[in-house]
Amino acid sequence: MTANIHPSAIIEDGAVIGADCVIGPFCIVGSEVVLGDRVTLKSHVVITGDTQIGEDTTVFSFAVLGEIPQDLKFSGEKTSLRIGARNRIREHVTVNTGTAGGGGITRIGDDCLLMAGCHVAHDSQIGNRVIIVNSSAVAGHCHIDDDVIIGGLCGIHQWVRIGKGAIIGALTMVTNDVIPYALVQGPRGKLDGLNLVGLKRKGVDRADITAMRAAFQMLKDGEGAFQDRARRLKDETESAYVRDMVEFILGDTDRNFLTPS
Repeated sequence: MTANIHPSAIIEDGAVIGADCVIGPFCIVGSEVVLGDRVTLKSHVVITGDTQIGEDTTVFSFAVLGEIPQDLKFSGEKTSLRIGARNRIREHVTVNTGTAGGGGITRIGDDCLLMAGCHVAHDSQIGNRVIIVNSSAVAGHCHIDDDVIIGGLCGIHQWVRIGKGAIIGALTMVTNDVIPYALVQGPRGKLDGLNLVGLKRKGVDRADITAMRAAFQMLKDGEGAFQDRARRLKDETESAYVRDMVEFILGDTDRNFLTPS
């Protein structure tokens, strides 16, 4: 055992603690928990349930990970939480396990930042390099793809999908699916263009950005239903970024889309 565990911490029998973990004062680690190497728990962290946390993740004070879902349909079935590597989970964050009706597992990928007070509900699937800003809530069964930024004090409705590279402005309620690389803002979220700042920061080629702008305009003003416009784009584009948008729009979903106004 090379972990550094404060004497006041409670580690239940059966917990697996990786090499060089640091567990601070008054933390509680449940019997089914698995911590990867070099995980750090600051003080007063609660990790419970069938929860696994990947290496080099830091969890800050008063976070609660792996508690049962806030879902009245939950009846004590065996479900789990999986958190990847190198995440930063800040103070008072809560992440729940899954439910039988939603696949039984909640997932968070690698290299994410969950800022203070945010919540990820049961059965949600969070990709890599996702940022969820202070006091935002992701409801049950959501799919948040890679490189998404969700601003502060946002609410993401259950079953919503947010495509890769999208950005949600602060104080926004999102009730429908968001296409990849989109910019959504406003009290009741409106699709307000592309996340051009994020695309440029990522170093996306100018030709791809131009193609995405043209695709967005076609989705906005083209003939036929929204998905019909996307199908036409599928046959006309050579841009991988536009294909990401098209595949997302044509994928399975239980919700409508936020469409260009």
